[in-house]
Amino acid sequence: MYRDIATKLVNAIQDGEFEVKLPTEAQLMTRYHASRNTIRKAIDLVYQQGLLRRVQGSGYFIANIQLRHKTVVNLSARTMPSSALHPRNLVSKVVTFDTIHTDAALAKQMQIDEGIELYRVIRLRYWHEKLYCLEKAYYLKSVVPYLSPEAVNHSIWDFLNEAYGIGIANSDDYLSLTNLTEEEASLMQLDHGATYMALDSCNYYKNNSLLDFSHTVFVYPELALYFHTTNLANN
Repeated sequence: MYRDIATKLVNAIQDGEFEVKLPTEAQLMTRYHASRNTIRKAIDLVYQQGLLRRVQGSGYFIANIQLRHKTVVNLSARTMPSSALHPRNLVSKVVTFDTIHTDAALAKQMQIDEGIELYRVIRLRYWHEKLYCLEKAYYLKSVVPYLSPEAVNHSIWDFLNEAYGIGIANSDDYLSLTNLTEEEASLMQLDHGATYMALDSCNYYKNNSLLDFSHTVFVYPELALYFHTTNLANN
């Protein structure tokens, strides 16, 4: 339950509902009909994403990480039940939605055997009518037996959380500069060989079991990448 409340708090922050600070714990307990312990765990999860500043005796203030950039990819937000990685209300254009079996190259990337059945989703995603990214994602059918077309067109992570109770427990993320392949350039109508930022992610759910692998190429203007680091020794 606390993860669901954390997601609602993130959404409220992104929507500007909480502009300066969070309501008190008592107010949040009333708002979400939850215990103090649940609220504290939800707040702590949001704090771990770098969206809050803790001020002793004054509560939690909103950390505005988007003051200098139009779009910030929050790479600290990798354990939320629904994806807090991207801006809200992205519009998706599905290029490919099918099932495949891993070949040698994909099996190596995912560190699984060849011939494993996967859902493959390739999407162009838009933010404020501008191309935001190209996303190629592969979900293990042994974990996700059914993936709905509606979810593919909107939020896959919301669907996985609601249908299967699956969220990201941890992830391995690799940032790199990539040169667009001919296929990628054609899909995004950009120059073949042009250099952009790419994120390769392997996401794991409970017991460190692999859920999916994704390759995302970001092309949105004025994009910024954000990391939040907490020094646990000083907490």
